[in-house]
Amino acid sequence: MRMVGSSCSCPAHSNIFNPSCTTHRHASAATPRPEYAFEMATSTIRVGKGATREIGMDLANLKAKRVMVFTDPNIAKLPPLQTVIESIERSKVGYTVYKDVRVEPSDKSFQHAIDAARQYMPDAFVAVGGGSTIDTAKAANLYTVFGDAHLLDFVNAPLGKGRPVDRVLLPLIAVPTTAGTGSECTGAAIFDLKDKKAKTGIADRALKPLLGIIDPLNTRTMPKQVRLASGLDVLCHAIESYTAVPYYLRGEAPANPLLRPAYQGSNPISDIWSSKALQMVAKALPRSIADPDDIEAQEAMTLAAAYAGIGFGNGGVHLMHGCSYGISGLNTSYYHPDYVSDHPLCPHGISVAVTSPAVVEFTGSMYPERHLEIARILGADTTNAKLEDAGAILGDALRGFLRDLGVPDGISAFGYTSSDIGALVESILPQHRVLKLSPRQTGAEQLAWILERSLKNY
Repeated sequence: MRMVGSSCSCPAHSNIFNPSCTTHRHASAATPRPEYAFEMATSTIRVGKGATREIGMDLANLKAKRVMVFTDPNIAKLPPLQTVIESIERSKVGYTVYKDVRVEPSDKSFQHAIDAARQYMPDAFVAVGGGSTIDTAKAANLYTVFGDAHLLDFVNAPLGKGRPVDRVLLPLIAVPTTAGTGSECTGAAIFDLKDKKAKTGIADRALKPLLGIIDPLNTRTMPKQVRLASGLDVLCHAIESYTAVPYYLRGEAPANPLLRPAYQGSNPISDIWSSKALQMVAKALPRSIADPDDIEAQEAMTLAAAYAGIGFGNGGVHLMHGCSYGISGLNTSYYHPDYVSDHPLCPHGISVAVTSPAVVEFTGSMYPERHLEIARILGADTTNAKLEDAGAILGDALRGFLRDLGVPDGISAFGYTSSDIGALVESILPQHRVLKLSPRQTGAEQLAWILERSLKNY
């Protein structure tokens, strides 16, 4: 495919700085220095059956007296929240429960949670639920500490101002009840910006929880489709982090380390976590979907989610997630089964996964060895594979993997047609934070090609 604004798709001639490309060198001593460092940031993670029962002691150890517990209306009725509340009460810590988290949060639901937190003025936060709940608690924490800030102040540019977080936030303990988002490990909080018809978010290391409690008992109540959607999110986190542009080709080094982005590009540490997560998902996700009583597979997925969270939380994601923000943000009629929702809902993991075959077909010419490695993990025979076929081979492997899991057949399953591609592209283009991590330069033409290829997958 011809690249917009470039006659070559290699990193040396893309919009990504590469020190080996003399075209981009300048004699001036004032030339910005290319990125030369990467960072590893993650939450403390505690793993174990029944570990949730310790949370009251954790809060007491923090000297917390006014804890704000976040959850959604569904989890509010289930054992994970009950376990958390019982533990807090045993430790005689004061608390209140906020039960109005919106699945797939919006700017309005974020603001509602922020207003509630500013009114209660907690000294610690607890999030019991999936990524939507944990992300909402992160936002409430941030805007409680920055009590005079507007919602868009910290939202990623260009949709927001991209203000860095330069204060220490209050303690947040995350108790995930799904095996997917990895939000217990990351500094990202994602929401729908309704007036722009796009998903966006806040990404800063300061947002990451102080502690993530990964208790396999808390995922036992997940319906099949929630297991599927959350598991697909793990898969795509790992693929995108592993195939992202390397950190040293991302661009200029920041003038201050505070400004180094949380999503830095692939790097030697993230690669380890993402690769291991891929191996675990390939084995455990099909088993988890096929048998709700396969406890071993479900426990493996809880760990895989955290592994991928550590990987992408530092390496980043790119085109699958970038496209998903438009797909879910413009959805006006699709309701996914097994999700209790009062609004049209395409679950995040589903909206990410449906473009994955086309994305890897597009990115496969860059770092083809990695694409072939992923294809092998997913069961493809790459014995005699040519590097130039890496994208097609991985694309076919992903189509087979998704089809066998019962994933909807492309974005047409959500009601989109070719006539919607232009609007989807316009919704995706502002996602600079993730699009810039694509290993290939990506503009409107390339996004349109990916979306057209993703109308039907099987």
